[in-house]
Amino acid sequence: MLLLDDKTPSLMALAAAQKPDSMPPPDEFGKMVHSTDSITQTMSDSLKNMNLTDIKEVVTGENTIVKDGLKALTELTVSFVPKLIVAILVLWIGLKLSKMLCRLIARWLDRRDADPSLKSFLTSLSNLLLKAMVIFMSMDIIGIKATSFIALLGAMGLAIGMAMQGTLQNFAGGVIILLMKPFKVNDYIECGEYKGYVKEIRIFHTIVRPFNGRTVVIPNSELSNKSLINHTREPQIRLDVVASVAYGTDLEKAKAVLWDVINAEPLIQKEPKKPNVAVSNLSSSSVDITLWLWTRVEDYWTLWEHIREDIYIAFNENDISIPFPQVTVHQATPQPHVQMTPRLPEEHLPTSEEEQLGTGN
Repeated sequence: MLLLDDKTPSLMALAAAQKPDSMPPPDEFGKMVHSTDSITQTMSDSLKNMNLTDIKEVVTGENTIVKDGLKALTELTVSFVPKLIVAILVLWIGLKLSKMLCRLIARWLDRRDADPSLKSFLTSLSNLLLKAMVIFMSMDIIGIKATSFIALLGAMGLAIGMAMQGTLQNFAGGVIILLMKPFKVNDYIECGEYKGYVKEIRIFHTIVRPFNGRTVVIPNSELSNKSLINHTREPQIRLDVVASVAYGTDLEKAKAVLWDVINAEPLIQKEPKKPNVAVSNLSSSSVDITLWLWTRVEDYWTLWEHIREDIYIAFNENDISIPFPQVTVHQATPQPHVQMTPRLPEEHLPTSEEEQLGTGN
């Protein structure tokens, strides 16, 4: 049976056309007609009150949870994919640039003649820091905040720095020494109470060998923060020698003898800096004549040994007196013994108690 509208006569005609044997009882037929009318009326009211948009959503299924999820996923994909592409490009370009910068740092260290161990350490450290920076930038582009990671690394660095304060100072000093090169291996340096030839420059300390054959280990922080003297930095070095003569000596003759010694010594440089001889001090028992002599760094100690011997021999050959400290001793004459004169009782001075009692004079 088809229910198309609310036309009761059509239903009645259809019911009359059926055979009497197939017709339901009068009461059941009335119930069926009434039920049909109610369903038809309900459907008609629902169709009249239903919006066309609602009908479309019901037919297409656009109001389902799956459709909402797909829509949200589409929006997320549209907004995330460009960021992901940019992050990948930044990561790729950043890694390439970090490699280039590391190569430039390595070339700069080569030009500075840096120690091989320092070169390897600085290049690896620079590579690590640059890569970490690129990764953090890529994470920030795609929306992953690296603030927490940076804060954690900062806290760890602060704790490590406080625990290893002295060691880090020595490390920083070693980096400064190996980069700036205030001295190098085989230089003769003097820093405070330490002096000697530099045998090895390490990251945390420097090994110095003095003339007595000992080994002195100096922290790099001390060498980088304090003043030091590098005696062999320049190709030429000056040797100062003091030759003392007695008072009354002919100074012109003494200076002429010293010039003969200078001219006869091949290790003394005459150019570009010339030697000089002059009176430098009038001490208590001698006249001091100083020789300022320039020589090559490698000849310094040889000249230091030879020149004093040559001066002594030349002074003896020319009868020039070399003074030495003298002490004049005078013999004292016997003196008469001093005798004490006895005092008389009346010469006794009153005490404070006697003055109070009135017995004193």
